[in-house]
Amino acid sequence: MKRRGFITLLGSAVTAWPLAARAQQPAMPVIGYLNSGSPDSDTSRLTGLRQGLNETGYVEGRNLVIEYRWAGNQFDRLPALAVDLVQIRVAVIVSLGLPATLAAKAATTTIPIVFGVGVDPVQVGLVASLNRPGGNLTGFNQFNGELGAKALALLHELVPSTPTIGFLENPNNPIVDELTTRDVRAAAAAIGLQIQTLKAGTDREIDAAFESLVQARTGALLVGNDVFYNSRIEQITALAARYAIPVMYSSPEFVMVGGLISYGASITGALRQIGLYAGRILKGEKPTDLPVMQSTKFQLVLNLKTAKALGLAVPPTVLALADEVIE
Repeated sequence: MKRRGFITLLGSAVTAWPLAARAQQPAMPVIGYLNSGSPDSDTSRLTGLRQGLNETGYVEGRNLVIEYRWAGNQFDRLPALAVDLVQIRVAVIVSLGLPATLAAKAATTTIPIVFGVGVDPVQVGLVASLNRPGGNLTGFNQFNGELGAKALALLHELVPSTPTIGFLENPNNPIVDELTTRDVRAAAAAIGLQIQTLKAGTDREIDAAFESLVQARTGALLVGNDVFYNSRIEQITALAARYAIPVMYSSPEFVMVGGLISYGASITGALRQIGLYAGRILKGEKPTDLPVMQSTKFQLVLNLKTAKALGLAVPPTVLALADEVIE
């Protein structure tokens, strides 16, 4: 073979080798992410989810693809979005909130689903039991039957002269709405409080709820643990500051941006656990063998700067109970 022909042949082989090698590389796994909210208010969740995935060796864009589907708070879009994720054959579906999880469950019985919900998953039929979920679902449960009662009692201790406390609940999440409202009303009756129920499932309705509080001269507000409210942290804390209303939240993320007080588990921490489970499933584990995780650490976080702005004298008993105080 002539030298020029040999060099040309060698060059062609060198060029073809990387192409062939790339063609033989396995495709990156794909996770579907289903949420009733919107991308602009999902930063804290995604930070936690990616952290959990990273800890199992999966980095988005490097060896993992995440297909995002947001319903934009239009709950009737969730079933079609879930079907879309099934049709593109994602390896795992991560679903946040009960409506998104029910939509994912209805769309597939084979693709693993890792959920995050604020209600007992056994009671609503998502899994057979917490220890042995069965089927294709497992996940993280932030529900605690005493959570609303404790949050209400702490808020009452902070504003003891207030006879009526508002309770913000999402009518688009009726199962959680019913269970939580029942617990809160029972706790209120036990300590002699009146509850003003406020229903808000859109941004405009949240604005209207605060206006109703002011008109009724209700002295404080308890915000329900809802995936929609957790995606509206800035809006809700800004309204609380504007109308000077003491508000109890369900997660510390609210207090970090100026909210008064929270009692509950971290949103980011919960999503990290969900990411860990999703990564383990990608590595070959089965949902039925992964027990449903439950929040075991509920933190009381207090913002003293906000308390001072509201003119509240924080009782020593509440200060003593606080896991974290922002000054």
